[in-house]
Amino acid sequence: MVEDEPALAESIEYNLVREGFSVLLAGDGAEGFRSFRSGRPNLILLDLMIPEISGLDLCRMIRAESEVPIIVLTAKDAESDKVVGLELGADDYVTKPFSMRELTARVRAHLRRPSMSGGDPGDLLVSGPLTIDPERHTVTRAGNPIALTPKEFCLLQVLVERKGRLSTRQYLIDEVWGPEFCGVPTTLDVHIRRLREKLGTDPATRPQIQTVRGLGYKFVE
Repeated sequence: MVEDEPALAESIEYNLVREGFSVLLAGDGAEGFRSFRSGRPNLILLDLMIPEISGLDLCRMIRAESEVPIIVLTAKDAESDKVVGLELGADDYVTKPFSMRELTARVRAHLRRPSMSGGDPGDLLVSGPLTIDPERHTVTRAGNPIALTPKEFCLLQVLVERKGRLSTRQYLIDEVWGPEFCGVPTTLDVHIRRLREKLGTDPATRPQIQTVRGLGYKFVE
C-alpha cells in the first residue's frame, strides 16, 4: 500500500490487519515501486498525491509490469480525475473521506477469485478465436496471449458466459465489482473500452462487445 498521509495510512493498516490482511506501507512513490517489485503484493492501495513519483506515474509503471489490482485513493472528486486513473490501469477509485468498512469491502471484492456460474472451474471457455482459462486466469486469441487485469478478466468471463445475451450495466457491476460497489458509473465503460482495445481493433475479425444503448452490453462472435 502506498499512502501519503501517515495517520490515515496507519489507520488503514490497523483496520486491514485486524481483518486478517498482511499490509506493507510505503511513504512515497519511489519506495512504493521498490516495495512493489520486492514484495509482489496481491493488491495495491495507491494515493495519487504522493511525493517523489506521482500516483498516476506510479500506477502507469506498475501496470507496465503487473496486472495486480490497483485501488486509487484520492481527495480529488472530479470525474475526469477518476477516469484518468482508470485509463492508466487502476481497477477502482475511492474518494476521501471514506469509511474503513467501505474500503475493506472494496479490497475483499477485488481479491475475490472470479467464479464460474456453472460447470467445473477448470473448464475452458471458447468463443471463436478466443479461449479463456478460468483456472489459470489466462486469455488467448488465436493462440496469442492477451494480458488483462483481474477486473478485465472477470468482466470478459461474465460477458462470454452470457454470449449473445444482454448483460445490463447493473448486472455486470454486481458480478464483477460486487453489489457493494459505489464507485463512479464510468468505471464499467472504461473497462469495456480497454477490453475492446485488447481484443483487437479489426471489427471484421475481433470478438465483439456490443453496446445496447441505455441498457448494457453483450458479447457476440
